[in-house]
Amino acid sequence: MLEQNIFREYDIRGVADRDMPTEGIVGLGRALGSYLRRQGAPKVNVGRDVRLSGQRLRDALVEGLLAAGCQVTDLGVVPTPLLYFSVEHLGAQAGVMITGSHNPADYNGFKTMLGKGTIYGAAIQEVYRILAASDFEAGEGTLATADVMQAYVDDVASAFHFSRRVKVVFDAGNGVGGPTMHALLERLNVDAIETYFEMDGRFPNHHPDPTVEENLELLKTAVRESGAELGIAFDGDADRIGAIDEQGRVVWGDILMLIYGREILTRKPGATFISEVKCSQTMYDELTRLGGNPIMYKTGHSLIKAKMKEEHAELAGEMSGHMFFADRYHGFDDALYAACRLIEIVANSGKPLSAQTDGLPTTITTPELRVDCADDLKFAIVEKVKAHFQAIRPCNDIDGVRVKFDHGWGLVRASNTQPILVLRFEADTQEHLDAYRAEVEAAVETAKQA
Repeated sequence: MLEQNIFREYDIRGVADRDMPTEGIVGLGRALGSYLRRQGAPKVNVGRDVRLSGQRLRDALVEGLLAAGCQVTDLGVVPTPLLYFSVEHLGAQAGVMITGSHNPADYNGFKTMLGKGTIYGAAIQEVYRILAASDFEAGEGTLATADVMQAYVDDVASAFHFSRRVKVVFDAGNGVGGPTMHALLERLNVDAIETYFEMDGRFPNHHPDPTVEENLELLKTAVRESGAELGIAFDGDADRIGAIDEQGRVVWGDILMLIYGREILTRKPGATFISEVKCSQTMYDELTRLGGNPIMYKTGHSLIKAKMKEEHAELAGEMSGHMFFADRYHGFDDALYAACRLIEIVANSGKPLSAQTDGLPTTITTPELRVDCADDLKFAIVEKVKAHFQAIRPCNDIDGVRVKFDHGWGLVRASNTQPILVLRFEADTQEHLDAYRAEVEAAVETAKQA
């Protein structure tokens, strides 16, 4: 039996050898298969990333899916975007990706796609209920295999014809994105330097999480030494993108959203964009100034994807590097496709990546600041902080509380996936930033002690 604490808000995730015994994952397969059959989705594609635990988890999951009567198609080792692509391409109704994403090598997990969306929240808890109650469907499933890489590469490569040859350094972090990106680059007009494209589930060179700057140090050096116009990094399952300009500076997810959104607005005036509470005010203000309709929403790829469909947005994105293009694409988060869009913008501009951020207002920002806080306390503490600030300052409470100050903002929200509070700050000067941070952190401390 699996512990309920691995059934998270957006996925099912834990340390593979500790939290995911083989028999427990067979049961999970039966529970997921039962849930999907009851949703009218018995045709299920399964993929996995390159982690060392992936084959064991795949075998156990598929055994359970078959016992629940599902028609399973195994895609083998693929990036998460290829699983998403395969559901539409092969006429399936659901998909399960076995991946630890950006987490350490000993982690693994399951992202479940239903139709064009992913299951999250109450749906994931319903899967746990089915498992705990052994409330399974029964049947004799079928198992087939399919290779969708060529179809995916054809689909993406046909959408791009770069106007000039751009020099780009790529860092796949020994994750699952390397071989697919290599196949794409063979079709595209790019002077590419491929780094750590060999898949290795131990991640021997650095951890594949492009939202952590220390993981980008090797890429920064390679970009500067090679004279490239930009650098691009992927996470372990290639659904998050990281970017470096030619000077070795990180271009974070919110500024990437602005770069992509600005280009879309040249073709689609008034377009709607979805992003999250951790993103820079500069992004929201600039997209508004350019005639766009940016909407601030909750953090979390499943939530963002659902909101994107509701608002008919052309693009959605997060600080984490998840970029969802409905404009010219299928609407799911795909770092390989996002990389091509960024190269296209640089190629058409005739200038390196830094030109895309020239002229933007200069602000001082913190990274995500993570404060340990027990799961059973974190939401109540955020509510107390929110009540404190709503009495004295303008606030946005769509996800935690984002407090507006005269020259910046501060955020406190409870993580949906870890026992932590997430804080972030932005201001026009370091002095203002320090003052806002001190005021918010004091309110958090007071709420903890209340």
